[in-house]
Amino acid sequence: MQPIDQVLNRIRWDREFGDALFEIGYYDRLVAGIIRRPLVDLLFEPGNKESFLLMDKEGVYQRIPLHRVREVYRNDELIWQRPGASGTNR
Repeated sequence: MQPIDQVLNRIRWDREFGDALFEIGYYDRLVAGIIRRPLVDLLFEPGNKESFLLMDKEGVYQRIPLHRVREVYRNDELIWQRPGASGTNR
């Protein structure tokens, strides 16, 4: 399995592959399930290879560790899934 950081790098640097709509499915402990969010909603800080920031409903950024990413979708097609990941919520 390709590590999530390599998948994200391919989306970022491979122009042909990256020219699509991407969603990230991450495990949310509060809902005990996977939440899908558009990649454009995520903020990746330069030099931080451990997490990303996601604004919640109150407008506060929450830090989400990359190890909680379970799925990646390209044009609504599942292209990457962490072994053992299941149960998607939107």
